Amino acid sequence: MIDIHSHLLPGIDDGSENIEISVQMARDAVADGITHALMTPHHMNGRYINHANDVIKLTEQFQRVLDDRQVPLTVFPSQEVRINGGLIEDLSVGDLLTADEQGTYMLIEFPSNDVPAFTMDMLFKLQQQGVTPIIVHPERNTRLMKQPELLYDMVSHGAYTQVTASSYVGTFGKAVTAFSEDIISHGLAHLFASDAHHIPGRKYEMTAAFEKLAANHGDSYVKTFQDNAKAIVNGEPVHGFSEQPIKKKKLFSAY
Repeated sequence: MIDIHSHLLPGIDDGSENIEISVQMARDAVADGITHALMTPHHMNGRYINHANDVIKLTEQFQRVLDDRQVPLTVFPSQEVRINGGLIEDLSVGDLLTADEQGTYMLIEFPSNDVPAFTMDMLFKLQQQGVTPIIVHPERNTRLMKQPELLYDMVSHGAYTQVTASSYVGTFGKAVTAFSEDIISHGLAHLFASDAHHIPGRKYEMTAAFEKLAANHGDSYVKTFQDNAKAIVNGEPVHGFSEQPIKKKKLFSAY
């Protein structure tokens, strides 16, 4: 399995605190069946800034440690980029990392409870630059929960989305689990990732998520999700689904 979203690099965001924790997280990833992983520290989220060159150097150092410790995980540098008005300028000066060496896909994060008003315009501008946005963990965004049509608009205009495996199997509660299923069943999700952090109660659950996906949607869905992760890392075309708007559930009360 390929994990396109994880916070294993030590000491640079809210993921791993130190190299020993990073190595243990890498071992946990391997135990869950992951062979390749993107290192995606937060960038420009209001708390952390992790410039492209710094992430590249730290990822190379981490790979050497993994090799020395005989941990069979291959890591690649990337970023989880918070959407903001300066993305195009930062992209032009080479300070934004994509998920692939060709510069085709970029992980885009929203605030946890909002979708900025300029989102559609910025996603379009990224696409004009040849960069396809991948919206990370939309299932945990409270604004999208209330207005799922916003997510449909993004996907129908060319964005892809990544659902967090732990969300799908229930780690973040029933509401997030239900919205994850809504996103998947309406063709608005394209792959799983771990979004691994060193947080109590958070563990690698990719295998469990794929088992649930197979049970709910069949083995072909599993293959597509896994193939899409590989395609993103290789800069190849991602397979989309027939997307449909998510209809908000109506609440009925007795009179």
